Amino acid sequence: MSGIITTSAGQRINQQSRVTLHFAVLLESGEEIDTTRRGRPATFDVGDGSLLVGFEKALFGMRAGDDAQILLEPAQAFGEHRRENVQLLPRERFAGVALEPGLIVSFSAPDGELPGVVLRLFEQTVEVDFNHPLAGRRVIFDVSIVEVTAAGDPAGDADSDSVTASADPSPAD
Repeated sequence: MSGIITTSAGQRINQQSRVTLHFAVLLESGEEIDTTRRGRPATFDVGDGSLLVGFEKALFGMRAGDDAQILLEPAQAFGEHRRENVQLLPRERFAGVALEPGLIVSFSAPDGELPGVVLRLFEQTVEVDFNHPLAGRRVIFDVSIVEVTAAGDPAGDADSDSVTASADPSPAD
């Protein structure tokens, strides 16, 4: 599944574009992970780090008025699930924490915080997965392009929100 549903005239999305769009990130089951469709559209400059590179590249060539549902492989979306990102940590690192599988824990890292998901509990250790919760999964990027302008053009963001750099892995409200 990777096709433009409608197309129109106008500037095509490229590496020098500011893009305003509505989007939804869906699992293949149809479960919605994140969306802007119940609010204001999002605006970003291509290459500014607001959107995953695979998501950005999927938009190249589209124009204002285009709608598409694009199936992204794990490498284009949230990455492959990497076994080396699953760690066994000593239980004493979790003193005072009521541990249970599925609990999201956060650790200090050189560039900020690093979240992990508790997978299993053992007598002396805790197995924690530091992969993105959507790593290893194909996702559908459902987009509607609202506006395409030159990057740095302030006209492109008057009635929109900035895109955030990561998707919340829980279903959207």
